[in-house]
Amino acid sequence: MIKAIADLLKRNLADYKLRLKRRWLLFRAIRKSGELSTVVNRTATIQKNDILCFATVRNERVRLPYFLKHHRALGVSQFLIVDNASDDGTRAYLEDQPDVSVWSTSTSYRSARFGMDWITWLQMRYGRGHWCLTLDADEAMVIPHHDARDLKDLTAFLDRKRAEVFPALMLDLYPKTRLDEAKYTTGAPFTDALGFYDAYGYDWEQQPKYRNISIRGGVRKRVFFSKKPDLAPHMHKTPLIKWRWRYAYVSSTHIALPARLNRGFDARHRLPTGVLLHAKFLDEALRQSVSEPIRKEHFTHPEFYNEYYDAVRSNPILWDSTSHSYQGWARLEQEGLMTRGDWD
Repeated sequence: MIKAIADLLKRNLADYKLRLKRRWLLFRAIRKSGELSTVVNRTATIQKNDILCFATVRNERVRLPYFLKHHRALGVSQFLIVDNASDDGTRAYLEDQPDVSVWSTSTSYRSARFGMDWITWLQMRYGRGHWCLTLDADEAMVIPHHDARDLKDLTAFLDRKRAEVFPALMLDLYPKTRLDEAKYTTGAPFTDALGFYDAYGYDWEQQPKYRNISIRGGVRKRVFFSKKPDLAPHMHKTPLIKWRWRYAYVSSTHIALPARLNRGFDARHRLPTGVLLHAKFLDEALRQSVSEPIRKEHFTHPEFYNEYYDAVRSNPILWDSTSHSYQGWARLEQEGLMTRGDWD
């Protein structure tokens, strides 16, 4: 009896701490909203059932045409994008897109929780009651039945099931060649230049604090972090959520609050899951491996990743005999990288 009471008190204390953390994140977002300047705001055209996509970008002019095209076809109605001091024409390109609203800032990406403070503010302001997709510009969402259904079909199913989330595994893509030979044509599918991925070798771990399942694996763990697996990137994300103004992401889209939003990978709920095709290793990865260690904007402890950037600068071949070629969502489901759950 005493143990049961102690366990209940412990759970209540943990829940209280998470509520306080969520309130702090919302306060941060409100405070950081002052760093954003409106470039073009088309949110007045948002309709009640529109699916919205949020992103923070910097120098993504090469990837953005396909990013927008892919997610428009998938069912996104409007994009709300923060441009973080791009100097490659990204901002001008976005301004010309009729379904894109743009905010700009030159302040630190890292000090804004890697852009999540800015995104949280926009979600508080515009995302309430909408299914909100939060992505990076180098990600392309793949859902079950991708060749025949879209996000409107998926979210209608989730609404019927009274589910608020759709999780996705981030799947690193890479070429068969050296990285500098992965030439990409702007507007083409990411898989044209990066046609391979690691299908196996993913570790799943239940984490009690946020009640999520952590997933690590893929080519970055295999090649760059095999000796330091605890530094390998997390591959679990919950990029699609039916938003309420009190929700917040904790760490990119890996973790969200309230904690029930992290249940998507728990197979007991039989929810569908997807894949985020991650176009990190285009030929420009070599250029970023030079600039990012200088800027130190992408990791909480950037000094831990100097060896990683050195390895990318060496222009490696990531492909090996275990690599799989991309052949669509059904193959990904066969490999256990995504599931349709109860969505037949």
